[in-house]
Amino acid sequence: MPELPEVESVCRLMRRVLVGQPIRAVEIVEDNIVFAGAPREAFVASLDGATVQAVGRRGKFWWLELDRKPMVFGHLGMNGWIRELGKDSMRLHSHGEAPLDDEAGRPRFMKWRLETDLGAVAMTDSRRFARVWLGDSPETDKQVLRLGPDAFTDLPSVAVFSELVRKRKTPIKALLLNQSFLAGIGNWIADETLFHAGIRPSRLASDLSAEESARLHDSIRMVLALAVSVDANYQKFPDNWLFHFRWGGGKGKDLIEGDEILRETVGGRTTAWVPSRQR
Repeated sequence: MPELPEVESVCRLMRRVLVGQPIRAVEIVEDNIVFAGAPREAFVASLDGATVQAVGRRGKFWWLELDRKPMVFGHLGMNGWIRELGKDSMRLHSHGEAPLDDEAGRPRFMKWRLETDLGAVAMTDSRRFARVWLGDSPETDKQVLRLGPDAFTDLPSVAVFSELVRKRKTPIKALLLNQSFLAGIGNWIADETLFHAGIRPSRLASDLSAEESARLHDSIRMVLALAVSVDANYQKFPDNWLFHFRWGGGKGKDLIEGDEILRETVGGRTTAWVPSRQR
């Protein structure tokens, strides 16, 4: 699933191609699931000829601020992606090696395409878990309002973070996945940050010491900063990251640098962790 670094990457792409530019062409593919039941014509009317003034993001949600109402909001779901057409594109791990375009050169599983004088971007989604909808503003949108502070741009201070964590009697992995606590952390980031912090995912958040909470805070900041800095290109992640070992060969690799990797369900999600390094 695209998590905060991946969504930040596509937002930066959209800012580069769309912001300040009138939309010269709009293509919306009929899909009453992805487009939340709204008619195709409503999206075309909102976007066609509009100028994109800004691209916003909180956690895994993004939106296009236009020079008129309504705005367009989106979430990439499990497998959705946004890329610039005619340019090389970073792939999600879940995309595998399948061709991005069909025989006619059109993006496979395309849901929408926007074109400006600077280029064209398209959203694709093979599994149809992505959602796109219309709304007035992020300050009034119900889905955005459910989110906690953005884990990258609005991470609380160490002291505040520690206090909030230690009030919660839930497994720390489940708390990190709670988007109303921190927005943007999904399954792989939660596992990665806990791995670097040396904390067992099933530990109750309330049992963490102040020092452990501070380590987790630093780990979140480090993992997100590095992942965002390389545009979420996992091939550029450090070799010692758990990310490279959690997938592959069926359930994934059994060892990381000689240490055993276990996989359990925590917070309703498959969780990879290393008992010799996480307490």
